Amino acid sequence: MTVESSAARKPRRSAAGKAGTTGSRTGATGTKRATRTAKKSTDPELVQLLTPEGERVANAEYDAYVAGITPDELRGLYRDMVLTRRFDAEATALQRQGELGLWASLLGQEAAQIGSGRATREDDYVFPTYREHGVAWCRGVDPTNLLGMFRGVNNGGWDPNSNNFHLYTIVIGSQTLHATGYAMGVTKDGADSAVIAYFGDGASSQGDVAEAFTFSAVYNAPVVFFCQNNQWAISEPTEKQSRVPLYQRAQGFGFPGVRVDGNDVLACLAVTKWALERARNGEGPTLVEAYTYRMGAHTTSDDPTRYRGDDERLAWEAKDPILRLRRYLEAANHADEGFFAELETESEALGRRVREAVRAMPDPDRFAIFENVYADGHALVDEERAQFAAYQASFADAEGV
Repeated sequence: MTVESSAARKPRRSAAGKAGTTGSRTGATGTKRATRTAKKSTDPELVQLLTPEGERVANAEYDAYVAGITPDELRGLYRDMVLTRRFDAEATALQRQGELGLWASLLGQEAAQIGSGRATREDDYVFPTYREHGVAWCRGVDPTNLLGMFRGVNNGGWDPNSNNFHLYTIVIGSQTLHATGYAMGVTKDGADSAVIAYFGDGASSQGDVAEAFTFSAVYNAPVVFFCQNNQWAISEPTEKQSRVPLYQRAQGFGFPGVRVDGNDVLACLAVTKWALERARNGEGPTLVEAYTYRMGAHTTSDDPTRYRGDDERLAWEAKDPILRLRRYLEAANHADEGFFAELETESEALGRRVREAVRAMPDPDRFAIFENVYADGHALVDEERAQFAAYQASFADAEGV
């Protein structure tokens, strides 16, 4: 199955195609037509094991990586996606209610995250961005721990070494360098674990990502670069970021790239297992492009209606990753209404727990922001601290009036 962007499907007219042009221009037009024909024949392949209708399709290269999956494990993948979406919805609501300063929703990207997250081993190490809530779930990070940073009460909320899941990285693309360096260390230690780094299509334009590709290829680092191409880098579409499909960029650095249906949890699981296995076997890095869609806003400070239409969103809603797996489970008689009803009850309980935990978080020390700027103190910081103290005191004076 191939996927084209809307821009790629639009015919482009040029001056060479107008009536009354010279023979040389006509020749140029013929060349351009031949180029377009050649391009169509080399459209990117998309690894898919479940169609949007929930039908299982065979894939000779990747079927082996999910051949032994049981009905219980399939239900587990479905449960992971449902609970992750419920947590994400609750976090979005909490931000709208003023309980969080910001939130980056993963709505629509559950299959990419759960499939890849469940492909990792306990001794693998994960470097996320700030949207990998589903991967965090797979690594055993309590959802409430993800919210402390967005509420402004801590700098992360969990010990990265307890789950081999690094703290969220806000600086775009920098975690790919961290992952590459860590993977190089894994090689020097002689371990057979692997590293996986998550980033978005927008981050793929960052210099840090290119440098990570270079170092990982030269040093044959056991790292998987997992790019969630959700079509939009805030308001910038993918076709304005790259002239080739993102996974093909790996070729220029000397390692393989593959595009997977990011809304197909089975395909994401299989492809990521394959890539991690390559890494553990000493075969070096892999770039996985999970072709998916961000159904909501980039963050809660964004308004996607200003740069994309409802028709695009509706087209992707038909490819919903959760609905896709549910159709498959029902068709194969792997789940009944009792299972879905029980899961709905569990998801609502999770929402309540998250809401209560966030509202119970204590406010941080307001002056802690000044404590770790300089090791030995600084006159300007002392001045700013005094100004802030006076500002805070003004509220107390107003309340006493």
